Amino acid sequence: MASNNTKNTGLLIMVASLGYFVDIYDLIIFSIVRVRSFHDIGVPDDLMRVKGEFVLNMQMGGLLLGGLIWGVIADKYGRIKVLFGSILLYSLANIYNGFVHDVTTYGMVRFIAGVGLAGELGAGITLVSESMHRSKRGYGTMLVAGVGVLGAILAYFVSEWFDWRTAYFVGGGMGIVLLLMRIGTFESGLFAQSVEDSHIQKGSLKLLFSNRDRFKRYVYCLCIGLPIWFVVGVLVTQAPEIGKALGAKDVLSAGKGVMFTYLGISVGDFLAGLLAQWLKSRKKVVFVCQILILISSLWYLNSTGIGEDKFMFLAFFMGLGVGYWATFVTISAEQFGTNLRATVATTAPNFVRGALIPSTLLYGYLVDLWGIIVAAIVTLVLLTGIAIFALTQLEESFDKDLDYYEE
Repeated sequence: MASNNTKNTGLLIMVASLGYFVDIYDLIIFSIVRVRSFHDIGVPDDLMRVKGEFVLNMQMGGLLLGGLIWGVIADKYGRIKVLFGSILLYSLANIYNGFVHDVTTYGMVRFIAGVGLAGELGAGITLVSESMHRSKRGYGTMLVAGVGVLGAILAYFVSEWFDWRTAYFVGGGMGIVLLLMRIGTFESGLFAQSVEDSHIQKGSLKLLFSNRDRFKRYVYCLCIGLPIWFVVGVLVTQAPEIGKALGAKDVLSAGKGVMFTYLGISVGDFLAGLLAQWLKSRKKVVFVCQILILISSLWYLNSTGIGEDKFMFLAFFMGLGVGYWATFVTISAEQFGTNLRATVATTAPNFVRGALIPSTLLYGYLVDLWGIIVAAIVTLVLLTGIAIFALTQLEESFDKDLDYYEE
């Protein structure tokens, strides 16, 4: 029986890892092909940053809405249903994305893709966390994220080998193939047990927001992830514009930057997971990562005349810092009972992704006041400060028993 359980858990980890691999590919492909695709559909150079922020924010808005939808579905009807429904939606959206010819349609399709992408990571992390022993679950979530973020590497090479439209087709096609592979996966035992307890309220947003202490706990979970997407979505994605402001001799490649950043995130996720198991603390690991984010990002933003080699190194270094992504989602999942766990684990990463909207709005406002470099530094320091404060307000969740409900 133990051998069979181990085999089933291994299958879940593999399916969740591959799902996150495709999720990351589809999530960041726009950042990689932004300039090339915009040139192809006629966006002038002076509107690249503004139109890029519009499309990216549409995708992030979809992630916000999708996080709510899929989180509630996962707690009410099961984690497996989300893993099937979300991948079907974002795969079809990415295939359609290969046919767009204007920025408005581009943004609308990325919004739909965002809704689909919102369900993948949270449901996968919840399913793996609930299926593993409490002292070992950090290894499972580490593998899911560490393997998953390598999808960014494939996204870069596909964008180099093929045109931007084909890159979207490849992402959608991989999702359809993975959808077929998921047939036969099993549901979480803790969720199955909650179904039998019919009196328990499951997947209720009212339950999440009606209790002050529970709501504060949720907000603190969101805040610890704030710097992650600013680094990826602004500092790396806008590398051509930031490089110009730094006096770079050559145009910095956002595509290569994203690839090296995600390579760093993959390594960082493995290191963060191992360090958390060694220290028996997820909070200490997240704090170390916040310091790494500050050091690497400030180094990057003060690198006058930066060259491509140094940019790639710093992109990898920044990736190591934001490589606590899986640890952040795991902390969020561990802070809440079974009847709210998937709702939190699904909405938290997507609300953090969606928080890029106000972050870029603040950043854009500061750019007009102080220029792109000072604006980036101020925004980064503010977001990191908020994250560190929120971290101090959360309880340590390592080795916490997850078999309980929120009342």
